[in-house]
Amino acid sequence: MYIYLDHAASSPLRPEAREAWLEAAATTGNASSVHGGGQAARRVLEDARERLAAVVDADPIEVVFTSGGTEAVNLAVKGLWAARAAGQDAVVLPDGEHHATIDSVAALVDAQHAEVRPVRLTALGAIDPEDFASALGGAAFATALVANNEVGTLSDAAGLAADAASAEVPLHLDAVAAFGQVPVDFRRWRGDAPAGAGLVAMSISAHKVGGPVGTGALISARSARIGAQMHGGAQQRGLRAGTQDIAGAAAFAVAAELAAAERETEAVRLGALRDRLVTQACAAVPGLELLGDPVHRIPGNAHLLVPGALGETLLFLLDTRGIAVSTGSACQAGIPEPSHVVRALGRDEDAARSVLRITLGRTTTSDDVDAFLEALPWAVERARAAGARAASPS
Repeated sequence: MYIYLDHAASSPLRPEAREAWLEAAATTGNASSVHGGGQAARRVLEDARERLAAVVDADPIEVVFTSGGTEAVNLAVKGLWAARAAGQDAVVLPDGEHHATIDSVAALVDAQHAEVRPVRLTALGAIDPEDFASALGGAAFATALVANNEVGTLSDAAGLAADAASAEVPLHLDAVAAFGQVPVDFRRWRGDAPAGAGLVAMSISAHKVGGPVGTGALISARSARIGAQMHGGAQQRGLRAGTQDIAGAAAFAVAAELAAAERETEAVRLGALRDRLVTQACAAVPGLELLGDPVHRIPGNAHLLVPGALGETLLFLLDTRGIAVSTGSACQAGIPEPSHVVRALGRDEDAARSVLRITLGRTTTSDDVDAFLEALPWAVERARAAGARAASPS
């Protein structure tokens, strides 16, 4: 039996999304062609665009389909930079962002001499609102996570968007981890912001809500000034050239609608499972600690600090018991690194290497949680013993 507790990495494909993908894939024609087959394909594509727009409360024309969340983030970050006003060379970048954002901004620093204005996280993992607001003045753009992808803490998206609007700075929100977990409302968060300022772009991804891998979207406000990063056609308002993935869009729309329909009931169910997991895990394992905000967090996220046990060791041990979880570490070219998010919380490097991220989803059952709780003390005992042996002098 395989127990999957890594829904934040990718959630299993929904049967309904699979069926929608297969049906749309049978459509013959390029949505940019003017003949009957092409127009039939376009109707499928635009139906998907309208349905996804309704889920996030945006206009259909504001939905730009991409190959996933990473491309959506890259388009937002690099596109906002490309369209910036002369003399605006600062990027407001909170600590603890996803590597899709961090690495995109790093590329701008290296190649375009961008200046980074960091914003600290609170001890619970939220973006510090005062620090964020004070960093905005004269910036080219700002970017921020709605929900931290590691520790699961929710930041005040509406407040960040309002601050950006007041400062007349364009804002990109990375809603990949939040989408399907909590309400994501583009129109409300944008409010009455002036053209080209406040919330102008928001990235989401299909496979986080049970859609297909390789499909995402950037929600780009009508007034957004974003430079295209792919060229070769005028598709999607000229923001993203290339033949559009009709099947992926159709499956994404179905998965998003289902996730939205079940979100409230699932939040209650998963929150209860998570709270039981955390309470019983802390009682069974000495020193174990929940990181992130205990209340304002993604319902299914439990990010655990296990002092004295390397996260990757725990991961491998649990995997031998048929339990899939994640660490809080980013893995660059196969080299485990301490979690930059945990370091941003003010913890030391040992803590940043000693975390587990357990994320529950729609397929998670109470029995799955029981199996994890049964295996965890065994894994921690062995991981701590291995760490003690490695630390002892030879």
